[in-house]
Amino acid sequence: MSYPDAPEPAVPTTLGRLTAEAMGTFLLVFGLVATAIFSAKFPSAGTANTFGVGFFGVAFALGLTVMIGAYAFGPISGGHFNPAVTLGLAAAGRFAWKDVPGYIVAQLVGGIVGSTVVFLLSLGSGTKFHRDAVDGGFASNGYGTHSPEASTWPRPS
Repeated sequence: MSYPDAPEPAVPTTLGRLTAEAMGTFLLVFGLVATAIFSAKFPSAGTANTFGVGFFGVAFALGLTVMIGAYAFGPISGGHFNPAVTLGLAAAGRFAWKDVPGYIVAQLVGGIVGSTVVFLLSLGSGTKFHRDAVDGGFASNGYGTHSPEASTWPRPS
């Protein structure tokens, strides 16, 4: 008994590759920023924090979302999910320069949509939480007193 030959896999279209890249970037931004905003509570002297994921949890969320994105969208788009990766691959000659602008636009769209969804979710998590998050910089990084370690947000309840 013989089996028929398997069909050749379809080559993804440009639109399919850009859509996969935007979806992977959305997943990465949403997973990482949502974990940092909603779950990265740190122990403090005044509270017995038992539910926060801390630095390890945020790092684990980053690794997990990159892995999921790479497996789900990597075979379609290459799984860059970051303009720096796209530019680095193009500079190394492993990605066509003509595709770079489209990938960067797709990554920006995915990142903007992902961060917007996190922002909208924070609106539904309580007025005080949302106001404190926005006043505290809403997951932005800084240096010194503006760094996440020295930040006064989230304020202990």
